[in-house]
Amino acid sequence: MNYYDKIAQIYDQTRWLTEPVAEEVADFILELVCAIPETSFLEPGVGTGLNVLPFVRRGYSVTGIDISEEMLEQFRQKFNEIPPNLKLIHTDASHLPFPDNSFDVVLTVHMVHTVSDWKAFLDDINRVLKPRGFYLNCQWITPPVRKEFEDYFRAILAKYQGYKQKSKRINAAIQEINVEEYFHSKGCKSNYFVAKEWTVKNTVRELLGFFRARAYGLCWQVPDEIFHKIMNELEEFCIQHYKSLEEVLSSEAKFEIWAYRVV
Repeated sequence: MNYYDKIAQIYDQTRWLTEPVAEEVADFILELVCAIPETSFLEPGVGTGLNVLPFVRRGYSVTGIDISEEMLEQFRQKFNEIPPNLKLIHTDASHLPFPDNSFDVVLTVHMVHTVSDWKAFLDDINRVLKPRGFYLNCQWITPPVRKEFEDYFRAILAKYQGYKQKSKRINAAIQEINVEEYFHSKGCKSNYFVAKEWTVKNTVRELLGFFRARAYGLCWQVPDEIFHKIMNELEEFCIQHYKSLEEVLSSEAKFEIWAYRVV
């Protein structure tokens, strides 16, 4: 069982992209790619479908692939029956099992760093895109107060032997990925957009609950006995720092898109 299988049932409620926000992002993307009714979409790492659900509901052809069957099942449960314009494939999203020139739009959302060979993955994306197609490399920017909360967790976690070095290796691997340089080398034009900004609000108690449920990858990097100690320390810190676990933390999130047009 992989990490995403473990968190599938709580994934949507512990993230900050809501369905109404996703609808507005979809409006932006459809205009960006000059979509027509026949426009086809692929999302490797589709998960619970948060990013592409609006396209499915509007009748566009959508294909999603994911390594987590549990995440895909959460996506399926959003429909009374799977619509004919949605195809879900349970496989490793870093290998795209499609012929050349299959899709008008490929989008990934904060997932390129998860594949073992990112250049081969981008080669595959470039291969399955139709001429003049779009690759949209997207991410939800973590709201600052959530990032601050995560940093408090990391600060406690870093006191335990071995975590700090592991974290540095992961960060270094992410920094080595240069999607922009890759697509420019292919002659593609690129543009950067903020598709949507919105306010995210959570109480301190809610954020503690998300971490206790291990909703995020960094929560699975330590053994259970250490994790529970860290969470107890984090709760004590929060009581002192925020004064109340009912304190509402509010800040802005962003949906960013780096758009590449295939020549």
